[in-house]
Amino acid sequence: MFTGIVEEVGRVSGLEDYRLVINAEQVLEDVKLGDSIAVNGACLTVVEFDSGSFAVDLAPETLRRTSLGQVGPGGAVNLERALAANDRMGGHIVQGHVDAPGAVTGLTPEADCCIMEIEAPESLTPYIVEKGFIAVDGISLTVVQRTGRRFTISVIPFTMQHTNLHEREVGHTVNLEADILAKYVESLLAAKFS
Repeated sequence: MFTGIVEEVGRVSGLEDYRLVINAEQVLEDVKLGDSIAVNGACLTVVEFDSGSFAVDLAPETLRRTSLGQVGPGGAVNLERALAANDRMGGHIVQGHVDAPGAVTGLTPEADCCIMEIEAPESLTPYIVEKGFIAVDGISLTVVQRTGRRFTISVIPFTMQHTNLHEREVGHTVNLEADILAKYVESLLAAKFS
């Protein structure tokens, strides 16, 4: 489980035969083989590491559901270690199970923030509600507004500077994970009324 509070931005050094290698510092401080690290919001298992990088294996399902196959050498990825039981919960409950990719459709400055518009797959829109949570590339964010398949988030300068969002442009693909609580409510209601 994660919180959606990015610890650092790593850089991809290679992707070959389903193995992704990422240069990092902070997330390596106490890493062990088998640890989970969220990479752009996808919970992945550390299969090898050294003092400056770690490797994860990507399953075909991960490549189908995420944008990780599109990240080339030098690409920026958001990194977060799994939540420790004694940590503060600064964001929201993020599983690291990306639901689907979305596309950045707009970037509009507003004061010192940036309003980012994202188009989500239709299957995800019931879980996207105004003032609700969504994880975008693993970042816990609040939905400002939703109209049809598009929603907006307001990105503050700190988030823009400390995540990979400053490299996102219109047309870029981002990983989306809807709030798990909404999915559980839907499942419970469906079971009760079926």
